[in-house]
Amino acid sequence: MATGRRARARAAMPKASDTLWDLAIAEVEKRENPDDDDDVKPGEVWEKSILFMGNKNGGKTTIILRCLEREEPPKPTLALEYTFGRRARRHNTPKDVAHFWELGGGTSLVELIRIPITSHNIRSFAVVLVLDLSKPNELWTTMESLLQVTRNHVNKILTKLEKTNPEVAAEIKQRMWNNLQRDHPDSALVDPFPIPLVIIGSKYDIFQFTSKSEALLLKARALINPLAFGYDKSKSVSVDPSKPLFIPAGLDSMSQIGPPPASDSDLGKIRANTPLELWKKVFEKTFPPKSFCDLQDTKDPAQDSQYAEYEVDVMRAQKNQELEQYKRNASKSWKEMDFDSD
Repeated sequence: MATGRRARARAAMPKASDTLWDLAIAEVEKRENPDDDDDVKPGEVWEKSILFMGNKNGGKTTIILRCLEREEPPKPTLALEYTFGRRARRHNTPKDVAHFWELGGGTSLVELIRIPITSHNIRSFAVVLVLDLSKPNELWTTMESLLQVTRNHVNKILTKLEKTNPEVAAEIKQRMWNNLQRDHPDSALVDPFPIPLVIIGSKYDIFQFTSKSEALLLKARALINPLAFGYDKSKSVSVDPSKPLFIPAGLDSMSQIGPPPASDSDLGKIRANTPLELWKKVFEKTFPPKSFCDLQDTKDPAQDSQYAEYEVDVMRAQKNQELEQYKRNASKSWKEMDFDSD
């Protein structure tokens, strides 16, 4: 049985030339011929998936390329893009597969998260949220919008799993609580994200007098590698606000963070039910947020030169001309029509 699963895993392994449609077809075939998705045995191939999302032009592609150790310039992401990496956990073992999905367009295409996050991979799925620190007026709105839609989608999957496979649903929920110690002072305030989540504040290096982007990218890779390839989690912790923060889940608390930077009189005027809500109101007073509509990406990707295809573009131009001619003829016919008056 194990040998059969390995054979199928090899057959389903993606190729670099695979398009999004190839992957969609493979996913349908997998659902029509489901395998036994029990825990992977020693010597078998692990498959994990990660979805990167966040601000547009926030550095998501750069982080993915560094995690995969690819030396190539990042390109703008259109809609939802996919790549993968393979790496062995130890010497003389099969290479595990990590599926990397990247959501482009900031918050404008968030509904596309339904494509990579499914009931079939939810046990091995993780999310990396990349927030651009150089755009504080977009930061909180982007975070809330993306995380809320993702949480709702994952919760719908878990609700269905509770009916079809309650043990797996319970395991996923319990696993997220395991990151928090039982005696953690904030346990009553915490509502864990339903799947592993890493939040990265990108472009921190622009606030430094000397560039430290390489060292920061290495720290980001240290956070992502355990999610992608099952490496041991980093035990490094940095809570010094004068330096880049590096805080694994469950190793911080509201008492350590302290109150937001505002006077006691100002804090007394703010009505908030939780510490997070208090922080949000103080943050947004300092950095007035852009509205959700302002964050929508309205640029037509069909006009982007990087996706130019001569034959397609010629046909599109011809159809546009035909459409304009149809509009003119229809308008002329409408004006010439006689209407009987009652």
